[in-house]
This record gives sequence, structure tokens and C-alpha cells, in this order.
Amino acid sequence: MNKTAIITGGSRGLGKNMALSLASRGIDVILTYHSNKEMAYQVVEEIEKLGTKAVAFQLDTSRVDAFASFLAQVDHWLQETKNTSNFDFLINNAGIGIYETIQNSSEDQFDSMVNIHLKGVYFLTQQAIPRINRGGRIINVSSGLARFSLPGYAAYAMMKGGIEVFTRYLAKELGEKGISANTLAPGAIETDFQGGAVRDNAQLNQHVSNSTALGRVGLPEDIGGVVAFLCSEEARWVNAQRIEVSGGQNI
Repeated sequence: MNKTAIITGGSRGLGKNMALSLASRGIDVILTYHSNKEMAYQVVEEIEKLGTKAVAFQLDTSRVDAFASFLAQVDHWLQETKNTSNFDFLINNAGIGIYETIQNSSEDQFDSMVNIHLKGVYFLTQQAIPRINRGGRIINVSSGLARFSLPGYAAYAMMKGGIEVFTRYLAKELGEKGISANTLAPGAIETDFQGGAVRDNAQLNQHVSNSTALGRVGLPEDIGGVVAFLCSEEARWVNAQRIEVSGGQNI
């Protein structure tokens, strides 16, 4: 029987590439989307063309009170399609970005970052753990901004730093269950994240390219394969690690 992954924010950008990379390796995918149902269903169709199973569920990862009903949907789909309520991989990818200096940022902006990137990840993972098979993996998406600092990203980077600490604690506490946890930290990637700033702003794109050892901005295709590796048997001994996938940005 194929293994199964849950990917939050799997309808576009990095999440979409993660989903397709896993599906191409024979892993069934449950993906979530926030508002763009059509785009999510297109990803499901692409996955099914690869010969694996997929489904998309709406989820606002900032709302802890939505997690129980979401996981009930997951349970039902797994029972109907695979006669089990368990899955193998949880990839906490969903997120948004803000660009604002410390002096000008608002409490609402900060709270939004906390709810999506920190609180939501913590409690969705908490509720998902009993459903993760022995030998399963948890992958939390961080950012290169948790290592290097750029003005305007303080709140976002703080959340990602917290996620990296959380991941290490997951690895420590879940080892007895045979579940590993790692952090994936992409650098700047050409997606529609933050309004497509890195993709569409030529000056920003060039700046990132100049600060990256490999001389270009990252692409979604640079990320999905790394997630697929972390979900593979070959990565069974990788645990509690921060893996930056940035082409050598700001080294």
C-alpha cells in the first residue's frame, strides 16, 4: 500500500511542487488550500495522472478550532480509500509573508504571523501525531531568514526561528514512536509568495541572485525533491536537522 502525506498549503508554489514530487515517487497526497479551491483541484488532477491518490481539503491553518473537523475529513478519506486512519508524513508548509519594519508593524500583523506560522503548526501537529505511523516523518518549513537578517522580516523570521526549536523538541519527544522531525529552510524562491515579489521584482531578483553562491534565485522545483528525499527510506536516519535549500544564499 502506498504511503500517505499531508501537505498544508499544497495548492500552489512550494507546496504544489512538494505534492507532485511525492506523488511521482508513489506517495498518496492529502493537500490543503486556504481559498483557491480550483487551483487545489487542479493539483489533485495532476497527481492522479501520475497514478497516485490525492484529495484536497479547505483549511485555515490560523484557526486551531478548525483542526478537529479537518482531521475528521482526513480520517474519513483514509478509511474509504485505504482502510486506515493513519498516515506517514506531515509537511507543515502553509504560510503567508509580511514585509514591514519593527517600528511600523501592527499587533494584528504580528498576531497573524503567530497564528499561522507558530500556533497553527504547533497544534495541528499535536492533533496529528496519534495518526502518524511508526517510521513517519514531520517536516516543518522554515526560512533562510531564520539564519540571516534582512530589514522588514522580523516578525516572520521570529516565527520561523520558533518552528526550528519546535522541530528539535518534536524529534526528542517522538523518537520513542519512531517518528523523525526535520526543518526545511528554503531561501528566496520565485513563487507568488508575498505577491510574487522575488519572481516579479527584477531589482529584488537580481539582488538575491548576487547574494547566492550559485548565482540565481531558487525555483519551486529546487525544493520538492528535497522533501521527497526526507520522506524516503534513505533519509530514515536524518532527524532533528535544519536543512537549508537556498543555493548558498548569504554565506
